Amino acid sequence: MGDLFLVRHGETEWSRSGRHTGTTDVPLTEHGRDEARRLVPLIRAQRIGAAFVSPAQRARETAELIGLHEVQVDAGLREWDYGGYEGITTAEIQRTRPDWFLFADGVAPGPPDRPGETPEQVGERADRVLAQVDAAHTDAGQGVVLVAHGHFLRVLTARRLGLPASAGALFQLATGTLCRLGTEHGRPVIAAWNVRPGP
Repeated sequence: MGDLFLVRHGETEWSRSGRHTGTTDVPLTEHGRDEARRLVPLIRAQRIGAAFVSPAQRARETAELIGLHEVQVDAGLREWDYGGYEGITTAEIQRTRPDWFLFADGVAPGPPDRPGETPEQVGERADRVLAQVDAAHTDAGQGVVLVAHGHFLRVLTARRLGLPASAGALFQLATGTLCRLGTEHGRPVIAAWNVRPGP
């Protein structure tokens, strides 16, 4: 099990305003593109053996801007399917469900093309991605990069650490940042989180 590098895509208009962005293919803002470009030296400093990216344009453009050119598009890395909460902010949801919390409660059902996912379903998808990542580790000295989305990567981190999907709530993840999941004494650990280059 080598190092796993997680990159959350750069800012979009919807991420800036807090709207849940699952299936809607929102592009990066100029600020989001700048966030991605600033990660280039951090990525170049690593030995990367494989890279996987979500099919969403915001993730694919981020991967390109950070210098990853040989990437595999993996639908398993897509963001949480927010169902009926697509495009809605937490504050708007809590007007009718004051105690609503994504990682515990999941989402309201949506139309057939976006029915919504429970935290457990997102966790199962993350487990499948992690199995694929482990299979891609051919050289112990090389890492794997995943370029994807905030809520999904938080769940994936929880599952890598052996925690339930709901524990993704513990790992706040900003746009345009790099995280590293490594090992200590053979056990998964967070080695770096929400890293951005200095000014």
